[in-house]
Amino acid sequence: MKKIKIGICLLMCSALLFSCKTDKKEETMPETTEQQAKKSGIIKADYGTTPDGAKIEKYTLTNEKGMKMEVITLGGIITSLTAPDKDGKYEDIVLGYAKKEDYFNGNPYFFGAAIGRYGNRIAKGKFSLDGKQYQLTVNDGPNSLHGGKGFDKRIFTAEEVAGANPTIRLTYTAKDGEEGYPGNLKTIVTYTLTNDNALEIDYEAVTDKKTVVNLTQHSYFNLSGAGKTILDHELQLNADRMLPVDATLIPTGELKPVAGTPFDFTTAKQVGKDINATDDQLKKGGGYDHCWVFTDNNTKDLRHVGSLYHKTSGRYMEVYTTEPAIQFYSGNFIDGTKDSKTGGKYEKRSGLCLETQHYPDAPNQPKFPTTVLSPGEKYTSKTTYKFSVK
Repeated sequence: MKKIKIGICLLMCSALLFSCKTDKKEETMPETTEQQAKKSGIIKADYGTTPDGAKIEKYTLTNEKGMKMEVITLGGIITSLTAPDKDGKYEDIVLGYAKKEDYFNGNPYFFGAAIGRYGNRIAKGKFSLDGKQYQLTVNDGPNSLHGGKGFDKRIFTAEEVAGANPTIRLTYTAKDGEEGYPGNLKTIVTYTLTNDNALEIDYEAVTDKKTVVNLTQHSYFNLSGAGKTILDHELQLNADRMLPVDATLIPTGELKPVAGTPFDFTTAKQVGKDINATDDQLKKGGGYDHCWVFTDNNTKDLRHVGSLYHKTSGRYMEVYTTEPAIQFYSGNFIDGTKDSKTGGKYEKRSGLCLETQHYPDAPNQPKFPTTVLSPGEKYTSKTTYKFSVK
């Protein structure tokens, strides 16, 4: 009888000990990176250290269909974005440097960057608000471009946002007087990779002093995935006017109809069809580097404003925005000095930008829609690039 009781006790103790060990293991074992990514669609990793010792993080967002985007906290830069072709093959469709050092040492082409405080050009780097003149950093001939040492060269704070789609929120606060701009400006850029293969970009900003703001995104698209130029891409823009520029690419103030000119993309046509036409504006820009004004530019609603199509791959990108205009830049100044992610060098017109925004030099041109932001107001803007095949 004693032997039976002792045996039962031993069995019970063993079962209890096994249960405790099992519970302890379940409580303390951390989730693997793969498990975390499966839940949120986001993987966080160290990307590198800048020459001045700042640590940069990389976030990889993956949606349910397998589309991926990589973003670094330096400049909110999109370093990679994949999309499927007509055979379902995913390839990287944005330009980016092969070497991290090219991001860390200035990013001369602004590849993939979040642009601010002011996207595009401001004449002579000057503007006035309430009778006070502000002098900005001049970094593009006589003009200020993309905010001087702008957001593309600043380090954002990143956080994951819970939801149905992988989302990260990037925050940066520019100090009063930074690059000559007034006001402490808190900016939030939110990237969402939706499960229907769209990249949604939401911008918010608030200031404690009257200032000017014009935020945009500077990714260079090449829908072929590996093609040398974008001249065979078909572009369509719902824009019946464009802004002619002077010799330094500052708008003259005129809104010129595109009908009958090389700037007419109201019906889809290949980028290369008219890019070498004899035209004073094309000569000044070295190709397309101009702002198109949308036909329905008085609305703040998100609406379809254009598309880009690459026939060979079948990739099709639609553009939606709340902005009144878009800067179409055909990569004219890419000079073959930087290594491509796919091998070789990036040559002239190897990618194109579709930068949704307000007008260039608006702070100096009262007839243009205002870009002034005052304390107590919130700047908001949204742009979506939606990918499919046809």
